[in-house]
Amino acid sequence: MTFFVRILLLTVVAVCYLATYTSAAPIVLFDESHAQQFVIDKSGPLDLSELAALYQDNGFNVLSHADGLTKETLGSVDVLVISGPFLPLSESELDAVIEFINAGGGLAIMLHIAPPVRDLLHRLDVDYTNGTLRETSQTIDGNPLNFKISIMADHPVTAGLNGFSIYGAWALRGTAPHATIIAATSQYGWVDLNRDNQLTEVDAMQTFGVMVAGETGQGRYVVLGDDAVFQNRFLDEANRQLALKLVNWLGHR
Repeated sequence: MTFFVRILLLTVVAVCYLATYTSAAPIVLFDESHAQQFVIDKSGPLDLSELAALYQDNGFNVLSHADGLTKETLGSVDVLVISGPFLPLSESELDAVIEFINAGGGLAIMLHIAPPVRDLLHRLDVDYTNGTLRETSQTIDGNPLNFKISIMADHPVTAGLNGFSIYGAWALRGTAPHATIIAATSQYGWVDLNRDNQLTEVDAMQTFGVMVAGETGQGRYVVLGDDAVFQNRFLDEANRQLALKLVNWLGHR
């Protein structure tokens, strides 16, 4: 074998290796370690199998994990999804997730009940209300807990969207400049402060955030005040568009 043939073969091998490496599909990991009730390997109306299929159809590898979040678990992951946890993350898990984001990872958090993610949200400089949101504008089937969102900031996650639908959400706000509201209710959104299921003068009425996005270290995160938005039953075309824009931004695509 001549010197030039050897060089040619080595070049071909290197190009093939590089092509394989650069074309590797990004990995989306769904956390199922914290008593999540709605998961990607079930096809019930409130499960996430259609969301997982949507991501797979658009070039992502989708995995789930039920054995806790560690630095090793997240080492090869591009996007971590924590949807609807019923149990809080441990201190070591919090550290692993923050390290993951700072190193360039993307994190999506969707709330079912807010307290289990309180400590994680506070590390991301995100806060939430002590009650779920209601609307008087763009309600769905007359239910004030279910409504359309059309107020959105200029952001890659919301670019080109006309809106999306919410089905029971906690209000969100950023407590630092890097955590910004990118989707919100109308000015007639309200929180039932006295818990009487009626809008009265003691309740808070204003524009409330329902989605916050931020960047910290080399990574990114998005927090949605609702976990139903991507469940099978509610994954309409608008919510599918939001799901794709969200994962593409988090995955730096």
